[in-house]
Amino acid sequence: MNIEIKHFDDLSTKDLYEILYLRCKVFVVEQACTYQDCDGKDTDAYHLMLKEDKLAGYLRILRPGVSYEEVAIGRVVVDEDYRHLKFGKKIMNEAISFILSQGYDAIRISAQLYLKDFYQSLGFEVVSDMYLEDDIEHIEMLYKKS
Repeated sequence: MNIEIKHFDDLSTKDLYEILYLRCKVFVVEQACTYQDCDGKDTDAYHLMLKEDKLAGYLRILRPGVSYEEVAIGRVVVDEDYRHLKFGKKIMNEAISFILSQGYDAIRISAQLYLKDFYQSLGFEVVSDMYLEDDIEHIEMLYKKS
């Protein structure tokens, strides 16, 4: 298992292809949700990649002011072949550590409602009512360094 965090400018063409492939595989095909994945935010983001024999897990980190006032984590995804290995928790913990090491003390996410307990186990708290995003129930959650 290998975890890399790269700014968009440092991604290889292969990295970018694998990221977009996995995001499309899960968010568009598996979740049957037609939406514009390439939203213009990737080019100013850090991309965390967990690689096994292929890209197994991924998320992106957005600086304050891009999506929220705080740093944001989004597009959290684990390939279905690796979900039983708890890679979601691994990549989230790596992202939190990276963000805190950069001097930030708060992280906001837009979480799918069914993952509320997962994110709460990582220290996030619900800070909004449920809302629909691309016809999927979401909530905003906030992590504050204690």
